[in-house]
Parts: sequence; C-alpha cells; structure tokens
Amino acid sequence: MTILGSDQRGLVRMIAAVVEQHGGSWVESRLARLAGHFAGVIRVECPTAGRDALEAALSNLEAQGLRVTLIREPIQVVEAAPRVVCEVLGNDRPGIVRELTDAIARCGGNVEELVTDVESAPMSGDLLFRARGVVSFQDPASIALLQSAIEQLSDDLSVSIIHS
Repeated sequence: MTILGSDQRGLVRMIAAVVEQHGGSWVESRLARLAGHFAGVIRVECPTAGRDALEAALSNLEAQGLRVTLIREPIQVVEAAPRVVCEVLGNDRPGIVRELTDAIARCGGNVEELVTDVESAPMSGDLLFRARGVVSFQDPASIALLQSAIEQLSDDLSVSIIHS
C-alpha cells in the first residue's frame, strides 16, 4: 500500500494498529517525512479471511486526511541479485538525479532504493547534492563499471561503492 498525507504525530502507530487489529503482519516499509508531508510504502501480509476488513479499515484512514492506495498481489519469491550501496556527494545542479540514474542503467544496475538530499556546504554555503542508494546487478561483473561511470559525470562528484 502507499499512504500519503500531512504529517502528524502518531501516524505510523495508527497505521500499525489498524494492520494488527485486522490480523495483518507489517512485513516491510519505506516511510519518510518530506516537506511536512508523510509518504509511505508498506507491504502487509494478511490472511484471506481478514483482507476485506483490513482494506476497509485502511480506506477509512482517509477521514484522517490520508490518501491510501491498496494493491493486492500474491506473495512473490524474488531471487536475490548482487547489490551494492552507492554514495554520491557533489555540487548540486538541475538534472543530477537523471544523470546518476542514467549512469546506473548504462552499467546494468537497477535502483532498489534511493535517498537524496541537498544541503549547504560547510565553508562556502554552496548547495551540495548527496545521494545514497542500493543498486542491484544481474551481472556481478557490471558492478566494477559503476564507480567510473558516475565519476565521469562531473569532476566534483565523490563516489563510494560498498559491496553488501
């Protein structure tokens, strides 16, 4: 499910309570507060008998100002691919996320998770772009190409690849 709305204290606790009350199990999530709003992607497993009641209860959260989108899918077993953690730091500029993701795709990588931020540089006050992502590869040999592909985007990018 995805949940979007104005951030408010106790929001995650409220969602977790609804899931538990209807026999659901909170399996995996990515939650964030961005510009005063809450955004979450949550994977919940629920016995078939309680699924309709859980979906109705989650839809009722719209009265709390939340937009809930539910997708029913059977449990899928996904084969694990080799993964790395990629950290990038450099001067911010328009198009940097597109350039970064293009470089990852050219190397055969798939972005599984990406967190980006812009902050002031300590001495100059210039804007710095910071990204941390998890990238998977079907071909482990392609991992070696990633660091140089990102570094070639600009002279000011610092790249760190951590094998996980």
